[in-house]
Amino acid sequence: MKVSEFVGESRRSWQDAVENAVSEASRDVNNISGVEVVNWTANCADNKIVEYKANIRIAYLG
Repeated sequence: MKVSEFVGESRRSWQDAVENAVSEASRDVNNISGVEVVNWTANCADNKIVEYKANIRIAYLG
């Protein structure tokens, strides 16, 4: 099993950010078997979240 790290971004939610990261990973990695969320962050403007970010680790058979 191998592990790679990715960052996903979204203007809607952290879950969407994770899904975007998995989608991005699937372009380069086959046989994804698991996802670990390592860190949640966000960018803010005018006291509101404007962009959600999720750092994840993708486990895959390689």
